[in-house]
Amino acid sequence: MDGAWVLPVVIFLAEAVVVTTSTIRVIFISRGKRGLAAILGFIEISIWLFAISHVMRNLDNPWCMLAFAAGFTLGNYLGVTLERQMALGKTGLRLFSRRNASPLIKALRARGFGVTSWQAAGLEGSVEVIQTVIPRRDQHAAEALIHLHDPSMFYIVEEIYGTESGVFPAKRPPEDVKSPLKSGYHTEDVAA
Repeated sequence: MDGAWVLPVVIFLAEAVVVTTSTIRVIFISRGKRGLAAILGFIEISIWLFAISHVMRNLDNPWCMLAFAAGFTLGNYLGVTLERQMALGKTGLRLFSRRNASPLIKALRARGFGVTSWQAAGLEGSVEVIQTVIPRRDQHAAEALIHLHDPSMFYIVEEIYGTESGVFPAKRPPEDVKSPLKSGYHTEDVAA
């Protein structure tokens, strides 16, 4: 058994890196980040050529094929997990409140989120529609404010592919990581 496990482990790790990179690359493409996608594509194909060449040379070794499949599986999971952690881009939130939404609007604005609201008519009467576009990394903080205001509020989360201008938090203070409800954001007009 002298080193028979080394090649399957290397193939497993290589394929996990390839598919993780591929998943993130596809997400970058969908977000219009062509330069990053091209760099990741080069890394991805270089490692893939290494992995597939070793699998093809060792088709009689079921451990190599199993390692390739397992690396592919893990790579998908890691790619999506990593992308969620990076939280690139912007998210749109559209909220429908049957209550007085002023406290929620004030809380969202205190966090530095730009908010637009208007009155509308729903099936069960009058509602206030609140719309905001926020950095994706702040989605949990915004949702915490929503649930604090009205745990049963109906809202829609939308992926935003681009914005022209607006009010966005300028930066995320380090102390804000622990509590999503602390204020302390400063806003600035940002032209995309």
